Amino acid sequence: MNQDSLITPSSSQDPAEGHQAEKQVFTETISLIILAIAIVALAFSPILTKLSELELSPTATIFNRLWISTLIISVWQVTVPRIQSLKELLVGEGTEVGLTPPIATWRSPKQTLSESISEPILTKSSLEYRTKGLLILASASATASALLWAVSFAQTSIASSTVLRSLTPLFISFGAWLILKQRFNRQFLLGMTLAIFGGIAIGWNDLQLGDERLLGDGIALLSAALHGANILTAGYLRERGCTTDRILLWRCGAGALMILPIVCLTKTQILPISPQGWLTVIALAVVCQTFGQGLLVFSLKQFSSSFVGVFALLKPIVTAFLAWIVFSEEVSISNAIALILILGGIYLAKSSDSSSPQ
Repeated sequence: MNQDSLITPSSSQDPAEGHQAEKQVFTETISLIILAIAIVALAFSPILTKLSELELSPTATIFNRLWISTLIISVWQVTVPRIQSLKELLVGEGTEVGLTPPIATWRSPKQTLSESISEPILTKSSLEYRTKGLLILASASATASALLWAVSFAQTSIASSTVLRSLTPLFISFGAWLILKQRFNRQFLLGMTLAIFGGIAIGWNDLQLGDERLLGDGIALLSAALHGANILTAGYLRERGCTTDRILLWRCGAGALMILPIVCLTKTQILPISPQGWLTVIALAVVCQTFGQGLLVFSLKQFSSSFVGVFALLKPIVTAFLAWIVFSEEVSISNAIALILILGGIYLAKSSDSSSPQ
């Protein structure tokens, strides 16, 4: 036997295939890190919302969060194309500076600098009308979900609402199977079930059931279903080339317009009255809505909607840890059990073939 055969494989691997595999692993790792950062950013939402509600109602808090985020994304839409055009002009690759008004994002699927290389542009009018309809659906479902979840807190316990919210991945997977005809292998289903049990364990100690809470539980369950519809629709749009900033702009802009009449009719305080109140709603808009939701929507290009829904079950765990730091709230043994179950479920779901978009 040749001595070299003891330290070299019998069949040589194609260097191109090895490089491609390494590149794929690196891309998935970066995508997981981005998704994890999104969940951490979104975990600040309950903390900041609780602080905001010292001055504002839940509806007014959501309204301010959405309109401020709309303004931020609109500025981004104006700034990035101008910077790119100016850069091309300075290096001699362009002849004039293009001016793209912010409202252009509502009319056409303009791409941002970071996504123009890898994503196709939807140009056909039929596809454009369909895309706008789906964007409105995503915005309406997300806005209604946020409002109903806030309402459910007044009708049932926070623990019950949290438990029912944990069923969101179930609604996403059911919708993907029923509408998009996606199939899930046993490993993914097992991982999803394990993660859902972990989500239920978060509020199990304080779970309260009864006829008097039936309405609130139903509202929380409907909120979970609408949240699942939002993620599923956003994932469908991302898979078909719709850019992250476009989805987010429609989500925030249309959502703010939907909530504004409700805020006016309830005659509550619309805008914050103190510097602390303004800082809180601005932090909600920047950290949670623009940054957190933006990265979450961006991740839907790499991962399936069902997997993102499973991964998002980590958010209550991160929120509990943040509440322990900020408000000195207790972290119970059920939180540790939930963390183990959710991480185990995420591992099983991620290692299955159903974690990637189909």
